[in-house]
Amino acid sequence: MAFGTQDDSDEVMNEINMTPMVDIMLVLLIIFIITVPVMKHSVNIDLPRASNEAQNIKPETVRLSVDAEGSYFLNETKVSDEELGSQLKSAAAQNPQPDLHIRGDKAVRYERVAQAMAAAQQAGLRKIGFITEPKN
Repeated sequence: MAFGTQDDSDEVMNEINMTPMVDIMLVLLIIFIITVPVMKHSVNIDLPRASNEAQNIKPETVRLSVDAEGSYFLNETKVSDEELGSQLKSAAAQNPQPDLHIRGDKAVRYERVAQAMAAAQQAGLRKIGFITEPKN
């Protein structure tokens, strides 16, 4: 939209249409008015640098085996019924608390495995798992 008069239709238009340029400048002015206060009121903080590697702290595993005769083996070391409770209590006091993996022989009475589970519960162990062999 040009302002001015033109006498001839063949004559070259000498005026520049400033309306689109003014519209763009007004939009930029509004954007700057909105963003400058946000940038001015920010708090300057020097953030510490940290590595992005996840720390993989895996708890220790305590293996409790019960053989066919009902004897207890804690980490492949034979222990008596009385020693089992005290050793499980010392394992429960560790930080992080270890996982207890119980391996029971298929010929052992369930009562012996249940006694081992009760001793682990009384000692305060929270993570107890059973180890089995997969079927072929």
